[in-house]
Amino acid sequence: MSTSTQPRRRMGRSPKPEDGPRARFSQLLPYLAEHRPILAVVIVLSILGAAASLAQPLLVSQVITVVQAGNPLGTLVGALVALVIVSGLISGFQHYLLQRTGTAVVLSARRQLVRRMLRLPIREFDVRRTGDLVSRVGSDTTLLYAVITQGLVDAIGGSLVFFGALIAMLIIDPVLLGLTVAVIAVSVVTVVLISGRVRTASRKQQEKVGDLAASVERSLGAIRTVRASNATDREIEAIELDARGAFDMGVRVAKISALVVPIAGIALQVSLLVVLGVGGFRVADGSITIANLISFILFLFMMIMPLGQAFGALNSVNQALGALGRIQEIIDLPVETQFDADIARTAAPTVAADGIALEFDDVHFAYAGTPVDDADVPAGGPMASGVLHGVSFAARQGQRTALVGPSGAGKSTMLALIERFYDPTSGTVRLGGTDLKSLDRETLRSQIGYVEQDAPVLAGTIRQNLLLASPDATDAQCVEVLHAVNLGEVLDRNDAGLDAAVGEDGVMLSGGERQRLAIARALLAAPPILLLDESTSSLDGLNEQMLREAIDAVAENRTLIVIAHRLSTVVDSDQIVVLEHGRVVGVGTHSELVVSTPLYKDLAKHQLLV
Repeated sequence: MSTSTQPRRRMGRSPKPEDGPRARFSQLLPYLAEHRPILAVVIVLSILGAAASLAQPLLVSQVITVVQAGNPLGTLVGALVALVIVSGLISGFQHYLLQRTGTAVVLSARRQLVRRMLRLPIREFDVRRTGDLVSRVGSDTTLLYAVITQGLVDAIGGSLVFFGALIAMLIIDPVLLGLTVAVIAVSVVTVVLISGRVRTASRKQQEKVGDLAASVERSLGAIRTVRASNATDREIEAIELDARGAFDMGVRVAKISALVVPIAGIALQVSLLVVLGVGGFRVADGSITIANLISFILFLFMMIMPLGQAFGALNSVNQALGALGRIQEIIDLPVETQFDADIARTAAPTVAADGIALEFDDVHFAYAGTPVDDADVPAGGPMASGVLHGVSFAARQGQRTALVGPSGAGKSTMLALIERFYDPTSGTVRLGGTDLKSLDRETLRSQIGYVEQDAPVLAGTIRQNLLLASPDATDAQCVEVLHAVNLGEVLDRNDAGLDAAVGEDGVMLSGGERQRLAIARALLAAPPILLLDESTSSLDGLNEQMLREAIDAVAENRTLIVIAHRLSTVVDSDQIVVLEHGRVVGVGTHSELVVSTPLYKDLAKHQLLV
């Protein structure tokens, strides 16, 4: 039975603001700033490419004039061919640089997001779904790629060509330009009005993708339970429902985007018809030459093409801003260590002058329903019910303290407070006489080994799991601690030894083996304080005895806080703290509590020390 009063991760939706997080274009700039040198080269190439493109209609006009006059072309054709080749080479190199930079921006965003995500306060993981967080690292960051590969090149190179063509057209024929600009202005206004809807729809689409990822992660994480419960079809239906939601939002984005795409084409067609019609009359009355009209039409194409690209780029940027809002939502959250910014990183004392290692002094704690300042009142899952009321006791160095009580009494919550996953609502938890709030979390946790209830085994190898808390441990030390917890047979049954894979969530190990591997990980670090939350719950009698001997071997001069569910674990403890409904109802040895505390006597009688 579970002893934890910590809030369990909910299987429903994580809370979201009604309108979702919004991102501004200025928030994209930091992602681009670190790639300034390459972007500077891209800008130079854009200028050269624009110049090469703009020169081509001028050469075409000269070719037509020369042909009309019956003069030899000379080097004009060669120059025109050279311009086309140079323009193509510039475009290709620019494309490579942008693709590379876009990939680098995605990498930077993912690194920043992961660094922030893994340092968030534990309370954030109580209310957020793992799959949704994974989706932000994966699909949301990918949309930033389009900002570089489409938005940037079209914004820079396209604008240069656009304004260059505009100036050339003004010089050739202001009347035709005025008519063209009137048509284009209508299309620009239309696109601007539509673009805001694209951003909103894209953000909602990414949220739906996050819901889908969370549903898949939930079902795959419990696939054996799902199969054993004959719930496969129901889970498939639930996932397909989320997939349909993502599809529907994708279709909505496609519909809105579809309004943008043809606008440039329509603008080009209408402009071309206007230029051909009006231009024909102006050629006929001698206002312009046929060569100028052809040049004007070529410049018209050169102006409309980047305009169409710009419309597409605006669409891509708005989709990226929708995803960036979800990324920034996580990045803007305070990390756990920010609450320790004013704490000097000094060696944590592990024992006070009076020999007390750990002390709870009138500690009150409750998992709040809404997030608040972690420095004052910690926030947890809104569905949590576990609380502590005035808990006080002291654990001396080198002694074993057992926490016992009914499920929901607050035992696991006390270990979470020692680890500073949360801080007390009021009262004080001390390590070596020092308030834990005055110690930064990393320094504190370096002094503590923690084997949580249902301790996870990370996908990877046995070695990687063992080195998680002791990265400098030798192979010999790893083998020794595995034998100490009776896991030597795991090494023997696989030729890979320490490099044997354990599978996702340790699926290639039995439940007891996973528990022992987690304990071996803590024993290998050999910290001054060891917290064990139901560490023998999955073990049979023989393995429990061997594990107790291993713990006893490393427990000398170390402080142990043990949540126990078996009488055999409790009776040898130097001190037993009995909890009920978050309150201490008895403290003493086994023989003392059997006499003084009815609850303990009843628990011991029925072996219900859970």
